[in-house]
Amino acid sequence: MQPTRGAPVRLGPPGPEPQDLGRFGDFGGRYAPETLVAALEALEREFRAAWHDPAFRDEYGELLATYAGRPTPLTPCHRLSERLGVQVSLKREDLTHTGSHKINNVLGQALLARRMGKRRLIAETGAGQHGVATATAAALFGLDCTVFMGAVDVERQALNVWRMRLLGAEVVPVSSGSATLKDAVNDAMREWVATVTDTHYCLGSAMGPHPFPWMVRELQRVVGDEAREQFRALHGADPDVVVACVGGGSNAIGTFSAFVDTRARLVGVEAGGLGLESGRHGAAVNRGVPGVVHGMRSLFLQDEHGQVLEATSISAGLDYPGVGPEHAMLAARGRAEYHAATDEEALSGFRLLARTEGIVPALEPAHAIGWLEREAGRAVPAGSHVLVTLSGRGDKDAAQVAERSGDLA
Repeated sequence: MQPTRGAPVRLGPPGPEPQDLGRFGDFGGRYAPETLVAALEALEREFRAAWHDPAFRDEYGELLATYAGRPTPLTPCHRLSERLGVQVSLKREDLTHTGSHKINNVLGQALLARRMGKRRLIAETGAGQHGVATATAAALFGLDCTVFMGAVDVERQALNVWRMRLLGAEVVPVSSGSATLKDAVNDAMREWVATVTDTHYCLGSAMGPHPFPWMVRELQRVVGDEAREQFRALHGADPDVVVACVGGGSNAIGTFSAFVDTRARLVGVEAGGLGLESGRHGAAVNRGVPGVVHGMRSLFLQDEHGQVLEATSISAGLDYPGVGPEHAMLAARGRAEYHAATDEEALSGFRLLARTEGIVPALEPAHAIGWLEREAGRAVPAGSHVLVTLSGRGDKDAAQVAERSGDLA
């Protein structure tokens, strides 16, 4: 069942923990039904013990190396750099097993579930990459797996639905609400309340009630730790700008965590949808207000009555009306800035990277490329060294882009 033993990925030391009850400044916390409080407290204890246990970290690092395919390379983009007038390097999470950064988090949580004696994983998914990663880890460890996915996303991410089912997972379409990621989270949380004794909720992003935002950030820190070391080896210094797409925000917080204490400018790119002024977008930092949803206090798209609004994005993975609490804190403190790229800008970034570098990105990081295409030479000065986290590959989005464009080009 286990992959061949090899040299494990070298993990950095544990990062800073949030304040009491998972507070990131004014955000975070643990807002959960009484039936889940004991499970969340146990999960916090178990993760803290595991994360400081050399045996757990060694096994996790070994899986990252021999199963997930880490470390992923840092790729200098010569033709894209020439085109934009800035020096672009990509952190290639698209080259991990299953095709996105999601596998980093899931392997750690699956190991933790086994340590806790849980026999079943449940998950929510939007673009399907987290669902695929969860189904993959469940197959590896012999665990049962159920994935909740909005009915809209089931249709537009058919390839990933097929992959999950092939791996042995049950995929449950969710038709309530907007039938997208928010609603999948709702149903996954309800299922966890009903089955908490033998089930671990493998939450896919740096959001939800404590300890999930902290735990997911720690399991994704390997992205930023590797990128910082690789960038310094390549350029002899830290990047001027670090860019990542942001939905819930796990790839971005994993990347940012390694650069918070540097002078690098941190830029999260949210889903601009049809434009911020249209009201049809997923830009929770840009247009959201504080509220409590899905067990955390963070920024959410809400109306004047506090009702959560529907998010809109061409990208299923960014189609979420909120953001992880650590991102909300970084924005409030001015340490990170958050901008938006529209659907059309994301499609432009999708094509641009394919045609200049032969790399087809997922629509999620295509937002980061689209933002950089727009801002290079403007908000990003010419000649700047820019690190972009390419959080996933674009085969899952090929049919959607082809339908939108009339062909694959």
